[in-house]
Amino acid sequence: MTLIKSISGIRGTIGGEPGGALTPLDIVKFTAAYAATLPQRKATPNGSRYKIVVGKDARMSGDMVEQLVVGTLVGCGIDVVKCGFASTPTTEMAVLFAGADGGIILTASHNPRQWNALKLLNDKGEFLTALEGQAVLDLAEKEDFHFAEVDQLGTIEEEDFTDKHLDAVLALPAVDVEAVKNAHFTVVVDAVNSVGGIIMPRLLKRLGVKCIGLNCNPTGDFAHNPEPLPANLVDLCETVKKEKADLGVSVDPDVDRLAFICENGEPFVEEYTLVSVADYLCELAQKEGKPIATVSNLSSTRALRDVTEAHGGTYYAAAVGEVNVTTKMHEVGALIGGEGNGGVIYPAIHAGRDAMVGVALFLSNLAHKGMKVSELKKTYPQYYIAKNKIQLSDTALIDKILNELKTLYAKENINDIDGVKINFEADKTWVHLRKSNTEPIIRIYSEASTMADAEALGNEVIAVANKIIGA
Repeated sequence: MTLIKSISGIRGTIGGEPGGALTPLDIVKFTAAYAATLPQRKATPNGSRYKIVVGKDARMSGDMVEQLVVGTLVGCGIDVVKCGFASTPTTEMAVLFAGADGGIILTASHNPRQWNALKLLNDKGEFLTALEGQAVLDLAEKEDFHFAEVDQLGTIEEEDFTDKHLDAVLALPAVDVEAVKNAHFTVVVDAVNSVGGIIMPRLLKRLGVKCIGLNCNPTGDFAHNPEPLPANLVDLCETVKKEKADLGVSVDPDVDRLAFICENGEPFVEEYTLVSVADYLCELAQKEGKPIATVSNLSSTRALRDVTEAHGGTYYAAAVGEVNVTTKMHEVGALIGGEGNGGVIYPAIHAGRDAMVGVALFLSNLAHKGMKVSELKKTYPQYYIAKNKIQLSDTALIDKILNELKTLYAKENINDIDGVKINFEADKTWVHLRKSNTEPIIRIYSEASTMADAEALGNEVIAVANKIIGA
């Protein structure tokens, strides 16, 4: 296993040899590098010390990683605010609540329990840019660190920001608390035994929703593969039907991704989390005569573009990765954005994926519409995405394949900000090819109005790519 270092953070498995798994040495090294590059991002006012927020999900290695991160920051002369168990969006918000200069989130997101990671934030509670993240990685390799003298060590304080986060969610004008309360919803929550089991039931209680918990004990002993995909949510689907609930809610271990289950036990489909919330917000903005712009990454469903344009708005595509999406959102002043993995980013509260915001807005929309979740889904444009990949022994072939495909499909609408996306506007289909950041493969996503057509389109492009490889 190779340690993965990217704009999404530094992650790996716990236990193993240096250079492979995420070891204690790695944790100290990258934390020290993050601390050392703080002055490049923000000058301290009047020479005071920097303050950094640290939050963690409930995975088993969390305490160990937290002790190393906090101890290293203190050793660098930095004051630390420990959030304890906190969702990723809570930790992001905590940076703002605490007036901190940055934050470190200890979570490997949807990865299995043996994984952990350091996710690095700036003073706005947003992930570091690619350039800022690269500066941390470069310094970590040099290991040129300077630590504080004994009388200049940092301090540690503890604060739980969960309720402050929920206060901010419920204060959003688009969240209609009274309408949700009057709807008397029953919701089953699968929190995969992580921090979602703390914050999600608390949110639903404040919304007047009856919450039935499934895997809501934050032990870090994940009850199933933590990625909120249909194949991993069989128990949730069955429980929703058994309890005659209005819907099911699934979140990943750090509660930034969100997937719904319809009242009939069928998946709402992760791609449509963002679509449904965006449709609701676009409708409100259109009534108020406000400008509408939405953003998602190139591998996300076209349905977001369709609902945006139906409300007179403009859709923008970004490269894959939350940092790239939020950068584009800032650029165009987007109302809403996110990714097809169930991530909802609503800048009215903060520029980060937030499952609590997604649930509150979704329930508000459902209460206003007065229909079942399965009925709501049918109101949106229906698309299906097929996901494939090509394994390559020679990574040099990747650029050759992408360049030749651009030439072959030059008559179509091509977007090459992240690999090559070929949009076939005549039948509203597309295929997106991009190199993996961690493996010698090309990921190939294709979308059409039926799964059969999506798979056929993907297979067509794969055949073309294989010819290029053979040549």
